[in-house]
Amino acid sequence: MLRHLPVVEDARVLVDASSRDDAAVFQVSADRALVATVDFFTPIVDDAAAWGAIAAANALSDVYAMGATPLFALNLVAWPREGVPIALLGDVLRGAAEVSRRAGCLMLGGHSIDDPEPKFGMAVIGEVHPDRMLTNAGACAGDLLVLTKPLGTGILATALKRDALLEAGMAEAVASMTTLNDGAARAALEVGVSACTDVTGFGLLGHLGNILDASRVGAELWLDALPILPHARNLAARGIVPGGTSRNLEAAAPRTTWEGGIEESARILCADAQTSGGLLLVVPPEHHSGLIAALGRAATPAAATIGRITAGPTGTIAVNRERR
Repeated sequence: MLRHLPVVEDARVLVDASSRDDAAVFQVSADRALVATVDFFTPIVDDAAAWGAIAAANALSDVYAMGATPLFALNLVAWPREGVPIALLGDVLRGAAEVSRRAGCLMLGGHSIDDPEPKFGMAVIGEVHPDRMLTNAGACAGDLLVLTKPLGTGILATALKRDALLEAGMAEAVASMTTLNDGAARAALEVGVSACTDVTGFGLLGHLGNILDASRVGAELWLDALPILPHARNLAARGIVPGGTSRNLEAAAPRTTWEGGIEESARILCADAQTSGGLLLVVPPEHHSGLIAALGRAATPAAATIGRITAGPTGTIAVNRERR
């Protein structure tokens, strides 16, 4: 789809879709650039306010992944005229407003359409100093990979929809998905990282692949170091897998090699399509301990060292059972 977009030739555009980064960045002055992103999706939990909160945190995440501060947001609403009470939309907006308030991001309005399937999300505008911007380029061989939230939200949300998981079983996932990535971004900027992205719809393998392509390096992952949400392993082993996760695994196949004996359920977790996932930080070894300490102070849901950057070949990922 991206190949159909026009080529942008404007010196003020610091980041556009061609780099597959998390947001667009447009420079307005020597010390200020605007960061713009948009995201929306159908309900992934039964509680309307929780859905709104998750959607807001998810949209804001792309701003944090660029090292930016959110300024304001516009809501995107698709809602049926009949069949779903309009009062539930009020709950969705209430949940989104609470997360936006925590982020210091003003909710200034938005747009709604009539749609038989409810959808909600946000367009978010933030700002960043051009010299402090984080991107998915810059990773170097020897750098370490740190993930700030556990994996498995896609599998759990699918299990909930298929009545294979009670709402209570989603509690830790909801807590993770409604946690802002602001603390992780502050830690990254405080310590100094080589590259950054957030892990969302393309899963860990897909978003890591974007870093590798942009940086022209390879990577290895350590399976036993991955933080995983409760129930996700068992559900994956039972074959409860989102369609998007299966497509992610298929798309990653040409670039990924697996150590012998790694079971299919573990591979699925590496590709699971996340909602409001954590930041994937690439940090030089000399800054690693400082980053882990800073993430601890920020109380991020995870601060797991899950692999390292290699010299290549460009874009390749080797998944091993443990660190070697």
